[in-house]
Amino acid sequence: MLGVFVLVFVMVRLTGDPARAMLAREAGPEQVEALRRQLGFDRPIFVQFVDSLGKTLRGDFGNSLHYRTPALPLVLERLPATLELAFVGLIFALVIAVPIGLWGGARPGSPVDVVGRTIGLLGQTTPAYWLGLVMIIVFAVQLRWFPTSGRTGPTSVVMPALALALPTMGRLVRLTRSAVMEIMGEDYVRTARAKGLSNRTVFYRHVLRNAGIPLISVIGIQFGYMLGGSVIIESVFAWPGLGRLAVDAISIRDFPLVQAIAIFASLVVVVLNMLTDIAYSFIDPRIRYE
Repeated sequence: MLGVFVLVFVMVRLTGDPARAMLAREAGPEQVEALRRQLGFDRPIFVQFVDSLGKTLRGDFGNSLHYRTPALPLVLERLPATLELAFVGLIFALVIAVPIGLWGGARPGSPVDVVGRTIGLLGQTTPAYWLGLVMIIVFAVQLRWFPTSGRTGPTSVVMPALALALPTMGRLVRLTRSAVMEIMGEDYVRTARAKGLSNRTVFYRHVLRNAGIPLISVIGIQFGYMLGGSVIIESVFAWPGLGRLAVDAISIRDFPLVQAIAIFASLVVVVLNMLTDIAYSFIDPRIRYE
């Protein structure tokens, strides 16, 4: 988290002078310097860093330069929309990718396996913003099945969630398929079959449980990536979440708001990874963390 704070603090200040962005173009140097002094940006960079870090450790992210209100409430106000988008996208990815990956790993070369490998390839190579634009043209403009943008109801989340889920869907299909194929060749699976157990019993009792271990780690990490990756999708679909707020804050050089969004999102990712590690010990008794 300290590394994230340092990177964000430095990078946002490389984008330009916020005082110049806040004033009209015809504003003179005296007005710009007066605003910089009022905002505290005339102080040495190290002094700004120490002051900002101290406030952040106390939970004070400062006031947004554009909205003139504390930055943290703005982040918390937009957080539910981003969580909804990422959660629905993760559900789509799990419901579609995991069954296809399981079937493809158990029956390599079958039509379902071909579909799964195609999804894996498309998920890794298709730009999310391009897919979002194509979905808007086809399903919103031509077919009129879904709204083009905004968060107006249950149907409005379908297209952005699917566009956000495609990369995760591709990774889950490939991981599930390879995990099942590897486990199917293990000695304990052959022993179970030699004992006379049916293929269904072997699959559900041995293959499925062991294939779930790597899936848990990837699911937790991918949910964090989806929270961060929603920046592009929220911009394409005008979704009122953290991603769109971050784009707006960067464009107007709202340093406190950008720092609040980045640090809060990073904290969510760190917590998700920690919970994933803890979940390992419940899934696999052989794994213990001290």
